Amino acid sequence: MPDFHGMPCWYELATSDLAKAQVFYTAIVGWTWTDPKMQGMTYMLGAAGAAMVSGAMQAMDGQPVAWSIYFAVNDCDATAAQATDLGAKLIVPPADIPNTGRFAILLDPQGAAFAMLQPLPTDGAGSQAFSAQDIGHGNWQDLVTSDPAAAMAFYEQLFGWKISRSLEMGPGMTYHLIARQGQDIGGTFAAPGAPFWKAYFGVTSVKTAAEAVTAGGGTVTRGPDPIPGGSFTLQIKDPQGAVLALVGPA
Repeated sequence: MPDFHGMPCWYELATSDLAKAQVFYTAIVGWTWTDPKMQGMTYMLGAAGAAMVSGAMQAMDGQPVAWSIYFAVNDCDATAAQATDLGAKLIVPPADIPNTGRFAILLDPQGAAFAMLQPLPTDGAGSQAFSAQDIGHGNWQDLVTSDPAAAMAFYEQLFGWKISRSLEMGPGMTYHLIARQGQDIGGTFAAPGAPFWKAYFGVTSVKTAAEAVTAGGGTVTRGPDPIPGGSFTLQIKDPQGAVLALVGPA
């Protein structure tokens, strides 16, 4: 089995209105939804074409409305233990997901929530969910944190990530690109407020997406902003308040 350790592998939404969220994301990123009939809960699977990309569920009492990013690991129990030894806080201890694998949810040492998944041996580590160029897939992820250097020291030990380069984006703003085995998979920068991971999903046009976000009851909080390579990013909140971003051509 290929080594996917540290690769983004799944995107999961906890929302206050599951039905409305499905309608919104179908309009924005084109997902189709299926219900796998999970025991004890409703968990909807979002697909871009034939590729399963995301999951969505009703937020439980006290659970924030938010997107979570899962990273593939070779051994969930061992990696979760290593993370806590490095200063992370375990929120959901390692547990099995029937027909999928073993997962855990943690807060990194700065307080950003992230999840890990040890897929079943026959599973492709959810590798279809992240694809830097494909529409409807996770194209990128940002770690917005209070201390990028400390955060990257943690993730380097846990996942083997490196900073491939750092870009000066303006006064007091340095953006660090995160690479896994030589492939850029995301970025990190310092910002005030609670640290968090933010998912970027690919769209065919950010201008069209911006119009659909507003029409669907969401909010454009920034953009479109040009990025290297000719694409644009759009920072948004969905109608229930979940923060995310979109990326694609104008």
